[in-house]
Amino acid sequence: MSIGKFMQTAANRDYAKEWQAPGSFPWIFQRPKAPITGRSYSVRENYIRCVKGEQPYWMPAYMTESNTIWPDAMEEHPVPEKDGYDWWGVYWTMVDDIGGMITKPGTRTISDFSKWKEELEWPDLSLVDFKTDGEKIQKMLDPDRVHIYECVEGIFERLHELIPFDESLMAFYEEPELLEEFFQKMADYKIESTGKIFQYYGRVDGVLYHDDWGTQRAGFFSNEMFRNQIMPATSRFLKFVKDQGKFIELHSCGKNVQYVPEMIEMGIDMWTPQAEINDPDELYEKYGDKMTFAFFVNIPPQADEKEIRKIVRDFVDHYGAKGRCMPCFMTDMSNPAQSEAAHDELYHYSLEYYNKLYHRD
Repeated sequence: MSIGKFMQTAANRDYAKEWQAPGSFPWIFQRPKAPITGRSYSVRENYIRCVKGEQPYWMPAYMTESNTIWPDAMEEHPVPEKDGYDWWGVYWTMVDDIGGMITKPGTRTISDFSKWKEELEWPDLSLVDFKTDGEKIQKMLDPDRVHIYECVEGIFERLHELIPFDESLMAFYEEPELLEEFFQKMADYKIESTGKIFQYYGRVDGVLYHDDWGTQRAGFFSNEMFRNQIMPATSRFLKFVKDQGKFIELHSCGKNVQYVPEMIEMGIDMWTPQAEINDPDELYEKYGDKMTFAFFVNIPPQADEKEIRKIVRDFVDHYGAKGRCMPCFMTDMSNPAQSEAAHDELYHYSLEYYNKLYHRD
């Protein structure tokens, strides 16, 4: 059987080895985390309670109290993350200023969207040794934390990585039926690939689905277009995830508050909105009882311990009442004491807060 040009690397890779570049985001996500001790209840179960709105015992610290499942065997980006091709034939370049990758401007894998059926080389997942990679990744996961699969390059994102962005948007108007076929086939791929993660990577509690839907001013689409052309295939993939008993978190950059009702309708449990362009108070007041949010909390570099603890208490007091919010602390990385103070105060203060709120002894 012939192997497609862009599948050859994945098909022949020794997944018993670690492949991510030290210091890169995938490498950081894969690192084992120190155990969390001294908690009054399961860290994993408490996190899930918060995600689902089931009266947590304390307010979880976003990222800190979870493990990310980032497979080496999913070549949605080059592996390791350096300039090169993914298994779709998309060329990516590393942008050092942001520590992440973007597609090379002008990249196209097909001559025209109307020819995707004839020209696009779809990944053949049967060629990939997910089993060996899964055994390796599982060894780096903390059994006491929640395990979340990082499902990058969503159904819409992958479209505009295969062809230029303007052509992707034109397809919504010029080829709506063909676009629906493409999105549904992409949903098939997402279901198949995510199923491999569920099968080979041990316990998976949730899926963090990435698909950017907006700009800094508003969403890319009217809500009518979103419902008609983004939701059908996306909903089918997300239903697969929910049917497997997993929760769903969304990573979607842009000012996307207009889509929150649709997010909830699709079964999304949690969203981490892009900071500064989405109003946390608006999201919390309108939707905080229907969806969990993780909001960024900036700790000034000059803040001392007393100031840090007050910032944390104020956050809990402001966003704690609905039991569906988490802080993501942004601290001075050169001063570990800042992070220690923030996390210590979060656990102890929010534990007392929820004991009172839920009338626990």
